[in-house]
Amino acid sequence: MELKPTTNETNESSEATRSLHFIEQIIVADEKSGRFGGQVHTRFPPEPNGYLHIGHAKSILLNYGMAKEFGGKFNLRFDDTNPAKEDVEYVESIKEDVKWLGAEWEDRLFFASDYFEQMYELAIRLIEKGKAYVCDLTADQIRETRGTPTVPGTPSPWRDRSVEENLDLFRRMRDGEFPDGSKTLRAKIDMASPNFNLRDPVMYRIVRAEHHRQGNKWNIYPMYDWAHGLEDSIEGITHSICTLEFENHRPLYDWFLDELGVYHPQQIEFARLNLTYAVMSKRKLLELVKTGCVDGWDDPRMPTICGLRRRGYTPESLRIFCKTIGVAKFNSTVDATVLENSVREDLNKIAARRMAVLDPIKLVIDNYPDDKRETLAAINNPENEADGEREVPFSKTLYIERDDFMEDAPKKYFRLTPGAEVRLRYAYYVTCKGCVKDENGNVVEVHCDYDPETRGGQSADGRKVRGTIHWVDASSALDAEVRLYDRLFNVPNPDDPQNAGDYKDYINPDSLKIVESAKVEPALADAKIEDRFQFERVGYFALDKNSTSEKLVFNRTASLRDSWSKVAKK
Repeated sequence: MELKPTTNETNESSEATRSLHFIEQIIVADEKSGRFGGQVHTRFPPEPNGYLHIGHAKSILLNYGMAKEFGGKFNLRFDDTNPAKEDVEYVESIKEDVKWLGAEWEDRLFFASDYFEQMYELAIRLIEKGKAYVCDLTADQIRETRGTPTVPGTPSPWRDRSVEENLDLFRRMRDGEFPDGSKTLRAKIDMASPNFNLRDPVMYRIVRAEHHRQGNKWNIYPMYDWAHGLEDSIEGITHSICTLEFENHRPLYDWFLDELGVYHPQQIEFARLNLTYAVMSKRKLLELVKTGCVDGWDDPRMPTICGLRRRGYTPESLRIFCKTIGVAKFNSTVDATVLENSVREDLNKIAARRMAVLDPIKLVIDNYPDDKRETLAAINNPENEADGEREVPFSKTLYIERDDFMEDAPKKYFRLTPGAEVRLRYAYYVTCKGCVKDENGNVVEVHCDYDPETRGGQSADGRKVRGTIHWVDASSALDAEVRLYDRLFNVPNPDDPQNAGDYKDYINPDSLKIVESAKVEPALADAKIEDRFQFERVGYFALDKNSTSEKLVFNRTASLRDSWSKVAKK
């Protein structure tokens, strides 16, 4: 196959001439040498014990991207070897997330549990070779006898059981004869190895738990390290691409495969994704859900794929993000601003523009006829002419943002203040005459006169105004709830061991503000769940699943600009 530096021949020239990252270089070398017969076959192997987060998105897009780039195949495979923590809910959510990201597994959906019988027979083979034994030590005793980095581990008293006895005990373990946790099957490798993973690791443990696919068929379950490499081997994976925490496990995977004499994929490790103002541990994400710190796995403040999707992120924005951060060999932490900029970049191109007023105050145009109604043309997206225009209703009474009026304004305030002229977006020039206040001195109405010769926001005499503000027509405006989401944590690294207290102590109290009295233009009545918009001068928003016909609910995806950069400089 002719190798190309990119996946798309129509990419810009700067993309076409980019350097290959180190994984691409490995695959290129393998193709040149004829290794794996010139084939590329990758996989994404999640454990169905939680929802996927953005770190998994990087792995999905990388594994799928390599298969796509080199004309290969991609598998989705669930490492379902721990029934106590797994659930069909997680399986279905993972399938949905992978599909949403655009990674197509076609007919290659697999489960580790599909191979339980093969794994069992392979374990028998190791026992017969004298390379595995049944151990009666408890889990705590195994940990205690592993030794230290400078002190070898202590061999199990049952390390030298005969092959016949080990075969008999292992079969009886499978048959459910022994209590949970009373015996394990361990590999016989090297208790003095500097790599702790080679100090006679556990291959099987006794667990009586109902499996989401196997039911109660099995009384023993394979450990992840025993199963993982075998799954890749059985499926014919060529390049087993995983994160750096598995680097020290690779010698163990190699040992298993070499001792068994089976097909041997190549494991390649890359740096996992760490993101500021977030936690990426599935255990901690589950804890946030269970303790009510967030409103479920798809809370838009969560770094989960379903949370980002609900917030308004697009698959393309995550691809932009992953392309920006690249593929590296060394762990580092990516600033959340990079992720936020990626969604702004994508939504700026594709999000339809609409007008919404989050903190409404009435604007009355005194010289506009009481009974007049008209529609004005508004651009749907200035980045894409093909999106055309929409009609926006206009009448005597409008809603504007409360902070777009100031009775006693400073010199460089270019919005509404008595005597000042501004442009109403897509509408007319208006000159502020004053305001009406309630008994507490709060402004409840702003009054203006309009210039009928400036329809469409253009002046026939060529005069210019400094300010343009948005609005919605009061008679046709829709009620909306707007959820202003921000970063979940108020420190860059809530997991830092140097922090005082628990990571949950650093949850940002302002991570969610709910605006219940927003007003939006009537064109939003046709919005579908997850439709994304730019509310002009306000930010990017997506329609939430909690929306009803009586009240629309929008989630803020991102502000128009990075507001946190100013905070970081203080």
